[in-house]
Amino acid sequence: MTRLRPPAAIAILLALIAALALVSLAAGKVWAPFSAWTDHADPRWPIIFDLRLPRTVLGVLVGAALGLSGAAMQGYTRNPLADPGALGVSSLAALGAVLTLYLGAGAQAPWVIAAAAMAGALAAVLLLMALAGNASSIVTFLLAGVVLQTMAGAGVALALSLAPNPWAVNEIVNWLMGSLADRSVDEVKLAAPLVIGGCALMLLTGRALDALTLGEAGARSLGVDMTRTRWFLAIGVALAAGASVAVTGVIGFVGLIVPHLLRPIVGARPGALLIPSALGGAVLVLAADIAVRLTPAAGEVKLGVAMAALGGPFFFGLLMCMRRRIA
Repeated sequence: MTRLRPPAAIAILLALIAALALVSLAAGKVWAPFSAWTDHADPRWPIIFDLRLPRTVLGVLVGAALGLSGAAMQGYTRNPLADPGALGVSSLAALGAVLTLYLGAGAQAPWVIAAAAMAGALAAVLLLMALAGNASSIVTFLLAGVVLQTMAGAGVALALSLAPNPWAVNEIVNWLMGSLADRSVDEVKLAAPLVIGGCALMLLTGRALDALTLGEAGARSLGVDMTRTRWFLAIGVALAAGASVAVTGVIGFVGLIVPHLLRPIVGARPGALLIPSALGGAVLVLAADIAVRLTPAAGEVKLGVAMAALGGPFFFGLLMCMRRRIA
């Protein structure tokens, strides 16, 4: 595969995001031609700017947050399988948000959902990084992720079984499947500052992630403050992934797929992979969201379901490739 310099890859990814954003504004059960974008009297104008524009912006934000989180976690742990979805970070964030939905607190104050989701994500990241700090193996790391997902799944199942009414159950189930549908400017205003802040913290760890390829001792000898790096990464992933889960539900595998697709193109240096992974995540989520809108069905396929259908085989293939290399 042709290797590109990071600036060239970034330029191509930005062009793809711009193209997909335009398609996202036009695509759906009702197609909106360009003439409808400038005519306020056109009945499709509210569809474009009240429904599809917030959905497109959220797709970019959530994709960037998840793609960057996956690349940063893989760089920190030196583990190719690290990802907020695969290792339980998104699951614990979802558990925090589900508890607010169960208690009814989220309906009164939407920021409570985001706060609970970020608290769950932060707890998960700290647990995982505590294991990674002890040079844990890939198997141990995966088992830790399975444990976190199991705990979160049990908590969600308990909330569903004890839900006070069928409407609460339906709200929780629909939210867990992950979707960008019917999101408004309010969700954008809630998620944008948190995602941008979290991504900024993760980008500040680029030099440290490069140094960590020499191991923690080597990184410290180069002047890297490991404590600060650990906290920047933990808070950054918690803000970005937690805010994403809070507004869209659980959308998995983005952080696992994107860095692996981009590594052969931009190289394996963790710091150089961060920005391309953020942009690649935005490309993947936008493309997947357009695809689920165009499925020939009465209802729209949930984005989280579509990403799981795509990510499951990818994860399995990745494990098989690693097994062959080890053998």
